[in-house]
Amino acid sequence: MVDLARKILLHDKLRFLTTISGVAFAVTLVLVQAGLFVGLLDNATITIRKMNADIWVSSKNTPNIDFASPFSDSLVQRVRSIPGIQRADNLLVGFMQISLPSGAREGIMVYAMDDLARWNLPWRIIHGDVADLRRGHYFFLDESATKRFGKFKVGDYREILDQRLKIIGLTQEARSFTTTPIAFMDFQLAQFLMYQYFGGRTAYIVAKLAPGADETKVIAEMRRRLPYNDVYTKDGWATQSRDYWINSTGIGLNMYLTVFLGCLVGVVVVAQTLYTMTMEHVKEFGTVKAIGGTNADIYLILAKQATIAAVTGFTLGALLSYALRPLVSKLDLKLIIYPELVVWVFFGTLILCLAAAMLSFRKVASIDPALVFRT
Repeated sequence: MVDLARKILLHDKLRFLTTISGVAFAVTLVLVQAGLFVGLLDNATITIRKMNADIWVSSKNTPNIDFASPFSDSLVQRVRSIPGIQRADNLLVGFMQISLPSGAREGIMVYAMDDLARWNLPWRIIHGDVADLRRGHYFFLDESATKRFGKFKVGDYREILDQRLKIIGLTQEARSFTTTPIAFMDFQLAQFLMYQYFGGRTAYIVAKLAPGADETKVIAEMRRRLPYNDVYTKDGWATQSRDYWINSTGIGLNMYLTVFLGCLVGVVVVAQTLYTMTMEHVKEFGTVKAIGGTNADIYLILAKQATIAAVTGFTLGALLSYALRPLVSKLDLKLIIYPELVVWVFFGTLILCLAAAMLSFRKVASIDPALVFRT
C-alpha cells in the first residue's frame, strides 16, 4: 500500500513538483511573515530585556517604552529608600530632532542615564566608552542609523535640538519598533536639551532588587509610596510594550491574515493535486478494493501521499526561509525564526495537508471494486 502511494504521487513528476512548490511557498510565507513579526516585537522590547533592571516605574497609563510621560525625577529617592532595593536610577527616553549635513531633519530616540554602563546600556559597543558621555556634549549613536542618516563616524558633529554634539561612540543592535535610530547620552545633557519637557523630570525609574529580596513585597510597597505611578516587573513591562503594538496597530491583523493566506494556498494546492491524482488512478484504487482492501487502506494511501507532500514541501520552505535571513538583514529588518515556531509550522503543515487529502477520501470511498474489470 505504501509503495502504491509513492508511485502514484511520483508518477507525474511535474505535478509532484508543483505540489511541493505550493507547500514550500506557503511554509515560506508563514515562516517569513511570523519571523518578521517576531523581529519587530523584539525591537519593541530589546532595551527592556537587555537592561539590568528588575522593576520599572512609569507615569500612569504609559502605553509602551517609546511613549513616556514625564514625572518628577526626585521620586527616585523614594524608590531607593524602599527595603529590598539594591539601587535605582532615573531613565530618560524621548524623541529628539537631529540635523543632518544634507540639511534634512530626522528623529532619534534618546536613552539617557547618569550611569549607563551600570544598567548595561548600551549592551553592544563597537567603539568608545560610555563613561566619557559625562564629560561634555557627547552622544553614542547606533550603526543602524546609517541607512537613514547617511554615513557617519566617531568624531563627527551633529546638531540635536539646535545644540552641537559630538559622536564619541558607536553601538550595534539598539533599534526601536518604529525603526527610529537610538542614541545614548548623559541624563543631565538630555534634560538640558529637552528642558521644557524634561526639566527636573524623568521618563522612568528603574530599580534592581537586592539579593534575596521578595519582589512581590517590594512592588507592593513601591505602589503604596508612588500612588500616581505604575510599577511593573521586567517581564510585565516588556509584555505591556509588546502588546501595545499588537493591539493598537494593524501589525497583528496583518500577520494573521498573511498566515491564513499561506495556509489557504497550501491546502488548495495539495487538495487539488491529490484530487486530480485520485481521479486519474481510480482503477488502481478499484484494484485495491477488488483484492480485499478496505476504505481504510485507501485512506492510508492518500494520507501517505499528503504526508510526503507536507514533509518535502515543509523542508524546502524552511530551508528557503533560513536562506532569506541574510537578505532581510541587509534591509535593516530582523527575521527571527525560533525552533518552537518551526515545530508549530511543521505540524500545522502536516495537519493541513492531511485535511486537504480528506477531499479525496469521500470520492474513493464510493469506488466500485467491479470498476477494475470494466474496459
